[in-house]
Amino acid sequence: MSRYLIVYLGGDQPATAEEGQQHFARYMEWLSSLGDAAVSPANPLKDTSTVNPDGSVSSGGVSTMSGYTIVEADSMEAALAMARACPFLDIGGSLEVSELMKMPGSK
Repeated sequence: MSRYLIVYLGGDQPATAEEGQQHFARYMEWLSSLGDAAVSPANPLKDTSTVNPDGSVSSGGVSTMSGYTIVEADSMEAALAMARACPFLDIGGSLEVSELMKMPGSK
């Protein structure tokens, strides 16, 4: 079984606290539905800095990536099916799904 990275991009902020709580509940329900396939669920990002080619550091990122989840699946199609069910899409966000490659010598 392979591992896949699901990257969260963009998305709209909830208009109200109640809307945010409802979205979070749907998101947690989706993660729960993945069961053991979600090997590293819900990894939000914050305080991003960018290291530039000259070694300088600037505040912020160059992408709209806000977090990621790692899942195990039998195929890219199965990983895409998991991503299609994610409620992050309901708030205008996009998901990128990539198969993670095993590096020689890694566990």
